[in-house]
Amino acid sequence: MIKSSATIIGGGLAGCEAAWQLLRRGHAVHLYEMKPQKFSPAHKMDHLAELVCSNSLKSNSLDSSSGLLKEEMRRLNSLIVDAADKSAVAAGTALAVDRLKFSQNVEDQLNRQPDFSLSKCEVTKIPSDILTIISTGPLTSDAMAQAISGMLGCSYLYFYDAIAPIVEADSIDMGKVYWGSRYDKGTPDYLNCPLTREEYQIFRGELLAGEKVAPKPFEEVRHFEGCLPIEVLALRGESTMAFGPLKPVGLIDPKTGLIPYAVVQLRRENASGSLFNLVGFQTKLTWPEQQRIFRLIPGLENAGFARYGSIHRNTYIQSPSLLYPSLQMKTNENIFFAGQITGVEGYMESTAMGLLAGLNAAAILEGKKLPPPPPTTAIGALLDYISSADHADNFQPMNINYGLLKPLPGKKIKKKERNILYAHRSLQDLQEWIAGIN
Repeated sequence: MIKSSATIIGGGLAGCEAAWQLLRRGHAVHLYEMKPQKFSPAHKMDHLAELVCSNSLKSNSLDSSSGLLKEEMRRLNSLIVDAADKSAVAAGTALAVDRLKFSQNVEDQLNRQPDFSLSKCEVTKIPSDILTIISTGPLTSDAMAQAISGMLGCSYLYFYDAIAPIVEADSIDMGKVYWGSRYDKGTPDYLNCPLTREEYQIFRGELLAGEKVAPKPFEEVRHFEGCLPIEVLALRGESTMAFGPLKPVGLIDPKTGLIPYAVVQLRRENASGSLFNLVGFQTKLTWPEQQRIFRLIPGLENAGFARYGSIHRNTYIQSPSLLYPSLQMKTNENIFFAGQITGVEGYMESTAMGLLAGLNAAAILEGKKLPPPPPTTAIGALLDYISSADHADNFQPMNINYGLLKPLPGKKIKKKERNILYAHRSLQDLQEWIAGIN
C-alpha cells in the first residue's frame, strides 16, 4: 500500500468526506476504491461517492432533524453537502441531486488537492502500520468483510435494504398525473399519481401476490424499519401504505378538486427532469413483476424503467462494543471506522460519521484528542447513539431524529416549536464546539 499520513479504504460518501477533512488540515491521504475493478451488486458508476438507493438527501428544513444535520455539516465545511448543494434538482423542501453531477463534483474536488492520491483497486488486507479509516459501507466486498471480521474477532450484523425503481419521464402519461407537494409545503416539485380506493386495493393485492426475489438459503432477512420494501408495508395491513408512502394528505387533484384515496409520488432523479424516482417504493419484486405491477399505477401504464428496484445486503458492525466515540477501535487505536458500516442509516448520517472520523484522525496525527460534539447537536447525538454501551446488547441502525438529542428542559412544547428550539440550541452549541476545537 502507498504510504501517506492516512489511508482510507472505501470511496463512498463517508470515505470521501473523511478524506476531505484530513486534507483541509494539511494531511496527506491515500484513498482506495474498488470500482471499476470490482462492483457491488448495487453500484453502477465509476465515480466516487455514488448514490445508490435514492437521489434524495431528505429535508433541508431546520424543523426536521435531517435538515438540521445538513446545516451542522455545512458549518463543518462538509464536501458532500457542498457538492449536493451545487448539484441540486427541484424537490420541494428536500435536497435532491443529479447523481452524476454530484459524484463528479466530489471526485473533482478531491483530485484537485495536492496531497490526495487515489487507487481504484480492491483492498483485501487491512494495514497495521498506518492510520487507517475503514469506510467500505453496507456493501463491503466479501474479501474485505472477512478481513474486518477477523480483525474484530466477531461476526457482522446485517439487514436487507432495497432500491426504488426509476422511470423515464417521457413514458409518464402526464394527462393522468399532477404536480404538488404534501401539506402544500415548498414548491410543487413532485408528480402525483392518484389512485381510487378500488385501484389501491387492486394494486395492493398484486403487490402481495407478486413474485419476490428470494434470499439465499444461508441469509437471514432483517429489514430496516425506516426503509421497508413496499410489499412488506402492503402485508402489514390494508391501509398501511395509504398512511405511509402513498399518503394523499394535501394533494388535491386539480381535475376533481378532491384528495384521492392514495397517491404515488414521483421525484426528479436528475437536473434535466428526464428521470423520476418512485418515492418510497423500495422493493423485492422480481424485475418482470415490477414492470407488470407498477404499470397498474395511473400514469405509469406505459412506464419505461431506467432502473428496476433491487435488494442487497447492508452490513454493519456492533459499534457500541467495538468503537470509542472517536470512532477508533477499542482494540487497535490505529483503525477508525466511518459511514454506514458503523450502524447509522442514511446518506447524511453516513457522511457525518465520515466527517467525524476525518476530524478525529487529523487530531491524532497532530498529537491531540478531539472532544466529541455535544449530545445537544444532531451529529453529536448520532455519534452518542452508535458509541453508547447502553445499546450494545440490542444495537440496530439508526437515522437521525430529534428523539436522539438531549431533551429540552421545561414544560411540554408543541412539536414544530420544539424542533425549532432543538435546532437553535444545536447550532449554538455546535458553534461553541467548533470554536473550541479550532
